[in-house]
Amino acid sequence: MSRRQKTFRALAIGDGSDGQWAAYAQPLWPLAEQWLSEEGRTEEGADRARRLFEEHMPELVPVLDRLTGQLDRPEARTFLTLAAIRPFFSACTQIGAGGTLLRNYDFDPDDCEGTIVSSHFLRPVIGMQDAAWGLLDGMNDAGLAVSLTFGGRFVHGPGFAIPIVLRYLLETCTTVDEAVGRLRSIPIAIPQNVTLVDAEQARTVYVGPDIPLTEAPDACAANHQHLPVPDDQERSSRTQERLAAVRATGPDVAAMLKSPLYQLAYDEGLGTVYTAHYHPAEGKVTYFWPDDSWPQSFATFTPGTRTMALGLA
Repeated sequence: MSRRQKTFRALAIGDGSDGQWAAYAQPLWPLAEQWLSEEGRTEEGADRARRLFEEHMPELVPVLDRLTGQLDRPEARTFLTLAAIRPFFSACTQIGAGGTLLRNYDFDPDDCEGTIVSSHFLRPVIGMQDAAWGLLDGMNDAGLAVSLTFGGRFVHGPGFAIPIVLRYLLETCTTVDEAVGRLRSIPIAIPQNVTLVDAEQARTVYVGPDIPLTEAPDACAANHQHLPVPDDQERSSRTQERLAAVRATGPDVAAMLKSPLYQLAYDEGLGTVYTAHYHPAEGKVTYFWPDDSWPQSFATFTPGTRTMALGLA
C-alpha cells in the first residue's frame, strides 16, 4: 500500500473563552452536522439530549453553554452534548500498566480531527480531541489517564458518544476508582472499552447500551468484550489476535508500531492514525508515528502543526 500523510495540530484553548476554541471549531461544522442523528435534528430530540447532559454531566453545563454561545450554529447546542450522534465504529488497541497508558487509534484518517488539545475547562487536561471537545484519550493534572476502543458489537441505544464521557471523567475525577464509579451510571450509546490508569492501578471496563459496566480480566483492550467474537469479525478486525499480541508485549511502543498491532486497513477505516503513550503521574504524553514523535506535557505544551506519514514503509 502507499503511505498516507496527515497533518496534526496542537492547540492550547484554556477555558474556551478567548476565541481560540471557536476559531478551531467553526470550520468543523460541515463534518459535524453529518454526525448529528435524525432525532437530534428535531426539537424533541434536542431537548432530550440537553436533559440527558444536565442529568449526567451537570458540572460541564456551564462549559457547554460557554462553548455553544461562541458558535453561530443553532445545531451546536445539540451536537456538543454528544447525546444525539449517529453511531460510529473504529478499531484500536490499548494497554495500561506500570502507571502508563499506551494505545493505537485506528480509524479513517480523513475523519479523525488529529488535534492535541491542552485545556482548562474545570481542570488542566491534555488529550487527542474528537467531536469538537470530546476526547479519544487523555490525561488530567491529577494523574488520571483514560482511553477508548470500540467494543465490537454493532448495537446502539440512547446515551452519549464515548468521547464526551472521557472528557467528563478527566474533568471531574482524580482516580481510577472514582472514574469507574461515575461510568457505572452514565448511559453509553454503543459498546465501548475504557482503559483507565492512575499511579496505583490500571483497569479496563466494558460499557454499552445493553450491558452493565463489566470489569475486563486485565487492563488491555482491542475490539471485543466478554462475549464470543464471530469468525468473520475476527478475520476483518483481528481483535483477538491484537489483544493477545498486546498482552504478550506489554506497554511497548516499538511493538505498537509493528504488525499486528499497527494496522494498515486505511481504505476500510481501520488503519492506525497515531500511537499515544501517557505517563499521567508525570503529566507527560508522547504521540508516535512510524517516522516521528511529538511529546507534550502540562509543564511544556507546544502548539503548532506537523504533517506525519501514516503506514509502514
